[in-house]
Amino acid sequence: MNKGLKIILQIVLGLIVVALAWILWRQIMTPQEFTKETAVRQAAVIERIKDIRSAEQAFKQKHQRYTGSWDTLINFVLNDSLIYERQIGSADDSVAVAKGLVKTEKFAKAVRDTIFAPKVLTAEDIRNLKLIPYSEPQSEYLLKAAMLTTESKVVVPVFEAKAPYKAFMSDMNHQLLVNLIDDAKNVYSKYPGIQVGSVEQATNDAGNWE
Repeated sequence: MNKGLKIILQIVLGLIVVALAWILWRQIMTPQEFTKETAVRQAAVIERIKDIRSAEQAFKQKHQRYTGSWDTLINFVLNDSLIYERQIGSADDSVAVAKGLVKTEKFAKAVRDTIFAPKVLTAEDIRNLKLIPYSEPQSEYLLKAAMLTTESKVVVPVFEAKAPYKAFMSDMNHQLLVNLIDDAKNVYSKYPGIQVGSVEQATNDAGNWE
């Protein structure tokens, strides 16, 4: 073997070693990057779906039911108010009680100034409640409301809001996303995404991440 050919072979072998090392490194790093990015995106989706739950619970407080309409829910948060009670005077003060100085009065407070505390959401934030973070193209949370008859024959209002994994992770590693969805459905028997509440069973508005 002449010297020139030997040098060429050494260069080719060196490139093969580098390529194999890069492939091995990617095989190790890709799942780690996927897990890290999944956690970041899920946190954003959960943060917003918690606000949706707060809005739905406030709507139920006033109307004794939930709503499956985004327009109705967002308009309620932006423009409506809730009624609260406050006590004037102390019920422990017998003199004040005897003189009728202790009483309870009702007052109204804007929904948007109450239900998200200590966070403060702008009008734009509230209008964007329906939008799933990281979704491309921009997708809305799947929102439903119903009246459910429980096993004890009690009729209760229920709602659910969902964000499927494929809505906010579509640009991530395809095979790892397929595996995540498959595990959720077939291993853990869970909704393949983030969900709060359910229109199929009474869950006390629990989220599937809790």
